[in-house]
Amino acid sequence: MNYQRFFEEAIDQLHAERRYRVFADLERIVGRFPRAIYRANGQAQEITVWCSNDYLGMGQHPSVIGAFQNAAGQMGSGAGGTRNISGTNHPLVELEAELADLHGKESALVFTSGFVSNEASISTIARLLPNCLILSDELNHASMIEGVRRSGAEKKIFRHNDVAHLESLLQAAGRERAKLIVFESVYSMDGDIAPIAEIADLAEKYNAMTYIDEVHAVGMYGPRGGGITEREGLAHRIDIIEGTLAKAFGTLGGYISGPSAVIDAVRSYAPGFIFTTALPPAIAAASATSIRHLKSSQAERNAQQRQAEQAKHILSEAGLPVMPSVTHIVPLLVGDPELCKMASDRLLGVHGIYIQPINYPTVPRGTERLRITPTPFHDDALIETLRDALVETWNALGIPYRTSDQPSVAKSERIIPLLVPKSGG
Repeated sequence: MNYQRFFEEAIDQLHAERRYRVFADLERIVGRFPRAIYRANGQAQEITVWCSNDYLGMGQHPSVIGAFQNAAGQMGSGAGGTRNISGTNHPLVELEAELADLHGKESALVFTSGFVSNEASISTIARLLPNCLILSDELNHASMIEGVRRSGAEKKIFRHNDVAHLESLLQAAGRERAKLIVFESVYSMDGDIAPIAEIADLAEKYNAMTYIDEVHAVGMYGPRGGGITEREGLAHRIDIIEGTLAKAFGTLGGYISGPSAVIDAVRSYAPGFIFTTALPPAIAAASATSIRHLKSSQAERNAQQRQAEQAKHILSEAGLPVMPSVTHIVPLLVGDPELCKMASDRLLGVHGIYIQPINYPTVPRGTERLRITPTPFHDDALIETLRDALVETWNALGIPYRTSDQPSVAKSERIIPLLVPKSGG
């Protein structure tokens, strides 16, 4: 049997569907973010990155880099083992205390990535609840879907952000059955926000646990960077808050925070936590430093807020199809996988601008897009350069502009304020 043929055919299918992914070889430049060196075909070129998840540029912050270097110099490069076998380094203990404090929870637990934290936590929590029913938003991230699948529990999918549909499923399950509602705060492809208060109301009404993924919101929203739940004064109404260290905090890793009993149970039962090497002390120290900084500094959030709003306004004014978004995500609709890849390639090759194409299965077919993430370091001149490059690319490839029946990004539709909590927050 020619085993290799099966793998070649699988890759050929991705090529045929225009879904084959090519990784860009990038070298970020500290002090010049978002500039980077792009290498291809033996050539090196300086470019501007417009799709980084280092939303606030904390990956190059001097105090974060300093904490990383100091910890590595004092404790070495690796953790040396799993959490149970010599891997629980002191910076990691301090990091978990910082995270629990960030969300106002009793305890926190750090994993090696956001994907692992979701997969391991959701699957373990649901397995430990007798006859658990998981209710999952249809647009949840792949890591959450994998956690639901691995739990072995019965699942029901509710329509995206549809609280009426969610209530009908909760009502059918009854108050006595164990139930876990899993959803996100900021959905990263469309930039919309979950109706967290309404979901918390339903959880209380029907006696369900809640698990929220705040990976695209921690560091970004709330007076201390605790996410949408902090901004809206709702953190205390959510049982488990999950987040990442790899986006706004600029490092690596994922985590959950919540009641001590739940966190301890996940710590004690989740294979994805138990049987993997701990986060290295340098990463833990850098993460804690970044979190502490963003708990007290509003400068990064304010600057990012302004530039995201500015980008939406300038691109929309040019007639480009900016999809409605109330967060820092700026999605630009292309609607065709081949055109989306061609646009990305042209922006990089002709204009020195890197924006990765987002195609199926990350987004539904027909909604292929460029996902732009302005940071505090994308100044107005860079935004104007981006606009000009996009207009040239749209014209060269014949990509449709916004039509009269597509919503524009009006002033009132742009990002909800970051720093002013709603009443009661």
